[in-house]
Amino acid sequence: MDDETLEAEPQVKRRRRRRRWLIAGGVAVVVVLAGAFALRTPSPVGHWRSAEGYDAFVEAYDAAFADMPEPDETLDVRTDFGVVRFYRFTGTGDAAEPLVLLPGRASASPVWAGNLSSLLAIGDVYTVDLLGEPGMSVQDRPIEDDADQAEWLDQALAGLPEDRFNLVGVSIGGWTAANLAVRQPERVASVTLVDAVFVFDGMPVGTMIRSIPASVPWFPKSWRDGFNSYTAGGAEVEDVPVADMIEAGMQHYQLRLPAPTQITEDQLSALEMPVLAIIAGRSVMHNPETARETAERVLPDGSVVFYEDATHAVNGEHPEEIAADIAELLGV
Repeated sequence: MDDETLEAEPQVKRRRRRRRWLIAGGVAVVVVLAGAFALRTPSPVGHWRSAEGYDAFVEAYDAAFADMPEPDETLDVRTDFGVVRFYRFTGTGDAAEPLVLLPGRASASPVWAGNLSSLLAIGDVYTVDLLGEPGMSVQDRPIEDDADQAEWLDQALAGLPEDRFNLVGVSIGGWTAANLAVRQPERVASVTLVDAVFVFDGMPVGTMIRSIPASVPWFPKSWRDGFNSYTAGGAEVEDVPVADMIEAGMQHYQLRLPAPTQITEDQLSALEMPVLAIIAGRSVMHNPETARETAERVLPDGSVVFYEDATHAVNGEHPEEIAADIAELLGV
C-alpha cells in the first residue's frame, strides 16, 4: 500500500462518519419533552441562554456551514411569529418547483451539506432554519400549537418568489412538512418525509426516556453525544463540525415549542399532492415496520421506500439514493 493510499484512508473514514452524522445529530433529539418542560423559563419564545452561548453556537454554525456550497442568496422572511432564514441554491435540474429542505431538531441548514450536490441536480433548493430552533431564524412570538407551526411556515414560503414548493423534511422537519400539508396545502407541490417522527407511528417510550439526559444543558456533553450516537446506530459523533453545531444549540438554546401532535391516518389519507415516505429499517424513533405499514395503507398518492439497513441517520447514509427517489417522485 503506497503512502498516498495510507493518507487517504483516514480522510475517507472521516467523510463516512460525517455523512452519517449529518442527520443523526440534527434529528437525534427529536423530542426532549421532559427536558423542555422541566426547563421552563418566563420567556414565551425560544431564546439563547446567554450571549456567550450564542457566540459559541454562531462559531460552530459558521464552521459547519463551510461544508455547504456558497448560497446564491440569503433571505430573511418576516412572519407573524418571527424572522425565518432561508438560503437559496441554484440547481441544474428541471424540477418545476424548488425543493425546500427542513432539518431536524436543533440542526439547522448545515445538516444538508452532504445532500445538496445530489439534490441540486433535481432543481433549485432552499434550506431553512426552523423557527423556534437553534439557528439563524429568530422567534419573537409564541408558537402555541400545530396550527401556529403550519402558519409560520406558510407565511415564510409566501415570502419567497415562487408559488409552490417540494418540501423535504427529515425527522421533526418531516413532521413540520406534513403538518403544513394537512393544514395549509396551497403552496405544497409535493412532500418527502425522511424517517419523519409523529407521522406514521409514535415514538417508543424507551427512546423518549433516553432523550431526557440530552435535554439538560448542564449535563455532560458525553450524555448528549451518547444519545445522538444511539439514534445513528452507534456511529461516532465527535470532532465533526455539524455535530459541534448541534451540541452547541442543544446546550445554549432554550426551546419554547409545543410538543408535536401525531398526524392522523385520516389527515394523511386526505392528502392530494404526491408524497414520498422514506423509512429507515433500523430507526429508533418509531417502529419501522409499523410506520411502513401505515404509510403503505393511508397515502393516497404515495410512494414508500424502506431502507432496511438504514438508521435514523438515513439521509446522511444514503444521500444519492434519496435524491434519486425524489427525482422519480417529481418525474425529473
